[in-house]
Amino acid sequence: MHKRTELPRSLPPDGFTVAQARLAGVTPKRLSANDLDAPFHGVRVAAGTPHEVSDRARAYAAVMPAGHYFSHVTAAQLLGMPLPRYATRDLRLHVSAVVPERAPQGAGIAGHTVISRPEVWIVGGLTVQNPMTTWCELAPLVGLDDLIAVGDHLLGVLDPPYTAEELAAVVAGRAGQRGIRRLRQALEWVRPRVESRQETRLRLLLVRAGLPEPETNVYLPLRYQRRRVRGDLVYLRYRTLVEYDGEQHRTDDAQFARDVDRLDGVMAEDWRVIRVLKDTPDADVIARVDQALRSRGWRPHSRSE
Repeated sequence: MHKRTELPRSLPPDGFTVAQARLAGVTPKRLSANDLDAPFHGVRVAAGTPHEVSDRARAYAAVMPAGHYFSHVTAAQLLGMPLPRYATRDLRLHVSAVVPERAPQGAGIAGHTVISRPEVWIVGGLTVQNPMTTWCELAPLVGLDDLIAVGDHLLGVLDPPYTAEELAAVVAGRAGQRGIRRLRQALEWVRPRVESRQETRLRLLLVRAGLPEPETNVYLPLRYQRRRVRGDLVYLRYRTLVEYDGEQHRTDDAQFARDVDRLDGVMAEDWRVIRVLKDTPDADVIARVDQALRSRGWRPHSRSE
């Protein structure tokens, strides 16, 4: 059996160009072997290479022209923004260029052109559009609540976080562009310190049901606890806490034990605690929070919330 020629170690492991390989002495026949894939024109990667967006982006980066950068949904994924599944079904990489350059073309690529180059970040060695511009470009592509969740992410999870004033300024600068109406709507609902899409969804659910808006991820004024306790959605005036328990709370025994101990201490100081799971019906959440707030003196349409 003929032994396949080993590739030169000088070739980048994440993907290399045909030109790089030819300079290293690799023959066209070797480049056509079935242990290599061609995800983009002029690019080769090891067959079976994972197809996560970061892997595909690194492979394309081998032939991406200088000055081009990852944008739109691809930038959002590389930046770790919380996107809904429907927004990532298209596996093409979004890549932008600045005029007079042409938008990149080719299989697996969605090309765009812009008039001026935005600030770019280097993420894992990849040139990626900055988060605020990316958020704005998502406006025509995702629903309002998903856009709010990404805005919450920029103010709460990104390190360092942006400010509401910075988001307002970038939205003001996009007057007349696609998605501006949805951006303006989202800006009204974006809040700081939100740590997950589920927290965003839960907050919007409660407010749209006519309940007062809770504060997000603030410390509770407790007198007797040894450690400070921070709650997901907090009604300070009504001493009511709404906690979203994600999968990690149920699958991690140590985390579960810490949660029980923490919330026991909160309830011992006369706080109402409502725990919400992923599959808790919305109607149940609304009813339980409504009952808790009413038990603490809240009334609908009260002048002082």
